[in-house]
Amino acid sequence: MSDSLTFANLLDDAALLSLEHQLHLEEVLADHNWNVDLQRRHFEFATPGRTIVCTRFHLLGSAAPGPGSWLWAWANPSGFPEELTEASARLRDFGQQYGIPELASAEVPFRALPGSPSEPHLAAGLITEAAKAVTGGWTSYNGDAGGGTRAAFLVEHPDFQLPPPEPARVMRVIQQALTGLLLTDHRRALSSYAAKRGLGATFDRDHARLTGPGFEAMIEFDEYGRVAGIKASLSGG
Repeated sequence: MSDSLTFANLLDDAALLSLEHQLHLEEVLADHNWNVDLQRRHFEFATPGRTIVCTRFHLLGSAAPGPGSWLWAWANPSGFPEELTEASARLRDFGQQYGIPELASAEVPFRALPGSPSEPHLAAGLITEAAKAVTGGWTSYNGDAGGGTRAAFLVEHPDFQLPPPEPARVMRVIQQALTGLLLTDHRRALSSYAAKRGLGATFDRDHARLTGPGFEAMIEFDEYGRVAGIKASLSGG
């Protein structure tokens, strides 16, 4: 990690790979219910065909509409098992090391987050995205905890792991991220995704070239460093 790091940098670093994991999670779960017992350390999804019991999960924290703030799990007075809150404590330590108040502060007002979200699920989503870039846990679940409060988790199961990169999926992720996510630095977001997904990537001032199994994408940047156009082609091999 760079010595100079911001919350916005973390959002860019996580954006595309996180999106791909969440799209995959939606496909795995489809229609589902979820249930968690924090004291028993048990988290499961019930789908029409089967029950998926997470091999491991981490409680990051909760976003509540009353105070309009996010509360990290390590700071919650409810006394959750340390095994479930240790990831949030590592994020606190990381935030203190790099001077990132959104990670280091016990409670974070919604208005202090990018875009000043007013809805708990949006605030929880932003915090969770940054957490993924630090922890390397890429699948998350944001669930209704009652009273409008949203609880955010990182969840693990073999079925949640991504399959190898596939051209149509990679291009969908890139296009959806660029049009629908809050990105500050398009180059950084694309470079991070390429590195984490094992894609080839070269960048110059005005262009980027991404390559992977069976595809090539040429990306053009405008004078502000934003993606201005994408041309993708399939290739043999």
